[in-house]
Amino acid sequence: MPADSSPLTPDDPATRMRILFLTHSFNSLAQRLFCELRARGHDVSIEFDISDSVAEEAVALLRPDLIVAPYLRRAIPESIWRHRTCLIVHPGIVGDRGPSSLDWAIQQGEPEWGVTVLQANAEMDAGDIWAAETFAMRRAKKSSIYRNEVTEAACRAVLAAVERFSSGTFSPTPLARTAARGQWRAPMRQHDRRIDWLRDETATIIAKVNAADGFPGVADELFGIGCRLFDVHAEAVRPAGPPGAVVARRDGALLRLTRDGALWIGHARREDREDAFKLPAAAAFAEQAAALPDSPADLMRDDGLWSELRYREAGQVGYLAFEFYNGAMSTDQCRRLREAYAYAIARPTRVIVLEGGLDFWSNGIHLNMIEAAASPADESWANINAIDDFARDVIETDTHLTVAALCGNAGAGGAFLALAADQVWARAGVILNPHYKNMGNLYGSEYWTYLLPRRVGADRARRIMANRLPLPAPQALREELIDAAIDVPPPAFAAQVAERARALAESADFASQLDAKRARRARDEAIKPLAAYREEELSSMRRNFYGFDPSYHVARYHFVIKSPSSWTPRHLALHRELGWRVPECP
Repeated sequence: MPADSSPLTPDDPATRMRILFLTHSFNSLAQRLFCELRARGHDVSIEFDISDSVAEEAVALLRPDLIVAPYLRRAIPESIWRHRTCLIVHPGIVGDRGPSSLDWAIQQGEPEWGVTVLQANAEMDAGDIWAAETFAMRRAKKSSIYRNEVTEAACRAVLAAVERFSSGTFSPTPLARTAARGQWRAPMRQHDRRIDWLRDETATIIAKVNAADGFPGVADELFGIGCRLFDVHAEAVRPAGPPGAVVARRDGALLRLTRDGALWIGHARREDREDAFKLPAAAAFAEQAAALPDSPADLMRDDGLWSELRYREAGQVGYLAFEFYNGAMSTDQCRRLREAYAYAIARPTRVIVLEGGLDFWSNGIHLNMIEAAASPADESWANINAIDDFARDVIETDTHLTVAALCGNAGAGGAFLALAADQVWARAGVILNPHYKNMGNLYGSEYWTYLLPRRVGADRARRIMANRLPLPAPQALREELIDAAIDVPPPAFAAQVAERARALAESADFASQLDAKRARRARDEAIKPLAAYREEELSSMRRNFYGFDPSYHVARYHFVIKSPSSWTPRHLALHRELGWRVPECP
């Protein structure tokens, strides 16, 4: 059995259950639920929903007590739900039915929404209700609401449903007996999302794109070329021009005028190319964007202008936010972030908080931009060096104490980049993936060979790097990978960070803490220079990018084009381990 798996133990007490996840992919919600259920002692194994026969085989191998479907795109086969209790996690209020639940709720401006855990039956989303939770809706992208409000509500609802099932005494409520205000909603089609640039107000357009963010995007045109739009932001100042005109660029986005204002289009996917994938809009339409004026926004501002980077101060604490879409950091973004950081540490403050973004702190290098480059190997090399440059700047900062404050998840190089800070504080609901193993045989850089053993020791560092399973913040705290796991919902995290950062800046022993930091860095540098760690890491990365093993390039390609899964990775499908014995029939 691999080092990152935990043995399934069907002979444990009755409160411990074998739970099978049937899911389209191991997305952020599935990872969070996986971690929460394992933390409560349940044995959880995963099977990707590839076909009926594969799902049936997984059930036969595991003989689960319960099946949970955190994220599906099709119905569970009757051959399974007829014989096993299957709980569906539906991102809608009780009674809401259909595959576009969250899309409709966002586009129609619902003030409150929810998550329902219901039992699979012959009618989609019409099964008995095991649990439900509600939340106030933000005006935000579907992907952001899914990663935050939906995920938090789903955790509460699923944990309640699993506990009720385990009790053996709970009877779920038939949908017909509920006072549900939900209704059947047809799948949202592109004609429901269509933008009329001459008539639609800015808020209407943003709602339409928000409701399609992540997938499928809104079908439209830029520069007369068909595309899908994603990731839009209102602009406070409207330049002169007719509605629909594209008039400027900023941070990879394009500014398009509306009837009553303007908005930034952050990402687009062209439809005139078979192999096109999502890119920053100015990169997707690079030739046209090059002719547009650049419209930079001040880093330290309060004028409502949008940009990816923002810096603010409160007393002796500086806060640097970098809201990079999906947490990906391109070469250009890393360089701009480095310039912003140089500005921050030149300010008369004591503590710098690296906030990242709401949805992700960082996921490392920008695989989509790399795939789009004329030479993906050369762009990979430029990108890893750019992110390494920023990591080095943070590590070598000797004028401030630094904090990485993770409100959102972090993975791969982004997880190690956070360790460059003196302290790492994460929201308790954050999931870390501190490894590079899902991208071929990528070795990784970001000074992880220095930062990780420095925090956790050599033995534990090897164990963490061998693990391909997600690491929840509370476990990361126990592993001493991070310094705090703050158990608050996302909206309250910033206030908690501000309170802690202020206390750090005002602490009586601040000067001695800074002296100790400088002394440790000097000792570490004398033992082995940072440059040596970087050269060793990049030597391996050079082989990944330019060597004979194509696994990184193949894995990156399939990740970028969103190739459907053909099998479930063995580290997730523990029921397929050769050492797993089929339990006796009950």
